[in-house]
Amino acid sequence: MNNRLEDRWQITDLITGWIHRDLSEWDTLRSLFHPDGTIEVTWFEGLFSDFIEGSQRMGASDLRTKHLTGTPLVIFNGDKAIVETNAIIIAENVKLNLGCNGHNRFYDLVEKRNGVWKIFHRQSIYDMGTFTFPMGLTETDVAVAEKYPREYAALAYLLEKSGFPVKRLFATRGSELERKMKAEGQAWLNA
Repeated sequence: MNNRLEDRWQITDLITGWIHRDLSEWDTLRSLFHPDGTIEVTWFEGLFSDFIEGSQRMGASDLRTKHLTGTPLVIFNGDKAIVETNAIIIAENVKLNLGCNGHNRFYDLVEKRNGVWKIFHRQSIYDMGTFTFPMGLTETDVAVAEKYPREYAALAYLLEKSGFPVKRLFATRGSELERKMKAEGQAWLNA
């Protein structure tokens, strides 16, 4: 039992460690993932090491982001675990005076290697989102926003207008993509 508590604490530290992205603490952020770790989110798919480079470019742009994470739900099988965590993505483009709040769930596959838990693969399920107007109402191009599922349309719009386009469909609450993601995750956990 005590070992599982320690495992939960280590995994919770991984998930809440996402604050290092918001703080531009790249080396610490890198330590959350295994070297072969991958990530799939609206604006990026690939190796986590490449995601960090993209995040540095984003940090130097007009787009600002912050992530608020909840307490992770962890399902173990030996040295593997599936971790699902509610999060809020807060973003704004300071030049456009436009922002958004996106409610998502991080869906992480984590592994304990050499006694240390790290993220192997991160995906996101998008539940809902809205535009925000930090400096007063700003006009948006509804036709651009409507290209995306409602659950992440505001986030995708802001990303696109900031130079970080969304290139494919992503899982939304209750979607076939969410069911497929979870089935694949369960198969990985049980393998």
